[in-house]
Amino acid sequence: MHRILCRGGIFIYPWDSKSTNRAGKLRLMYQANPMAMLIEQSAGKAHTCSQRILDIQPEGIHQRVVVILGVANEVDKCLSYEHTETN
Repeated sequence: MHRILCRGGIFIYPWDSKSTNRAGKLRLMYQANPMAMLIEQSAGKAHTCSQRILDIQPEGIHQRVVVILGVANEVDKCLSYEHTETN
């Protein structure tokens, strides 16, 4: 996070292919949400593959999510790759 805030860049933690029943490894409530708050306050973006992290309504204390966060244009570019692969 410090490096992204100081120098720019992107942080991606995709779906864990080893544990297909879990959506990512970072927990929404106390890992993804705090990072998303900091990034969005710094004019960046924080997304899962489908929605903003801060828009997710928690379903449980240990709910896990996919994380894509960083500089806004780089997150947009990453999300565009996801949409071109599925189409």
